[in-house]
Amino acid sequence: MKGILGRKLGMTQVFTEEGNLVPVTVIECTPNVVLQKKTVETDGYEALQLGMEDVKESRTTKAEVGHAKKAGANPKQFVREVKMDEVAAEVGQEIKVDIFSAGDKVDITGISKGKGYTGVVKRYHHHMINETHGAGPVHRSVGSLATTGRNNGRIEKNTPMPGHDGSLKTTNQNLEVIKVDAEKNYMLVKGNVPGPKKGLVIVKTTTKKVKHVEAKALLVKEG
Repeated sequence: MKGILGRKLGMTQVFTEEGNLVPVTVIECTPNVVLQKKTVETDGYEALQLGMEDVKESRTTKAEVGHAKKAGANPKQFVREVKMDEVAAEVGQEIKVDIFSAGDKVDITGISKGKGYTGVVKRYHHHMINETHGAGPVHRSVGSLATTGRNNGRIEKNTPMPGHDGSLKTTNQNLEVIKVDAEKNYMLVKGNVPGPKKGLVIVKTTTKKVKHVEAKALLVKEG
């Protein structure tokens, strides 16, 4: 498994040489620095702690500054741990977007968009109450709750209710890498990716059986 930290920039579309339209998400992956290396001997598993985007020392803690200096790097805005057993890297080295290539299958993790306080129709896709005469202005309300056959009006646990929606750790699996540009530090991934624009995402090798497919030949604009 291999992985890298990046930022979701937004969505666009590209065309294959056959003329097929492919919707893609643009992910900017500036070079990540290896801040710490976890090994089976010392930690019981293999992983790399990656840092992305420098931050001023005045805006972080002394512990984080010292931790970064051990790796010969500046303190980072984002620090995440990624299990990696396919990339041979040491502390202080950079991980770039070219560890992936077109045709790779990846899982992308991010924080989903926050939607605020929402009702059950939007949050859990409940049916609306019939919009007929006598129903009243409650067409999008939660409706009856204590309907499990008991006579004490008890509401069961985990009953869908209105509340805060979104802002959850979400992973979209089995996405195809369409293009990788190592010079401009970005990749194009087919389909949508969790989170808002400029949100942090973690791109990792998929856990599915198929890890790579034949890369699509893209139509290149002339001039």
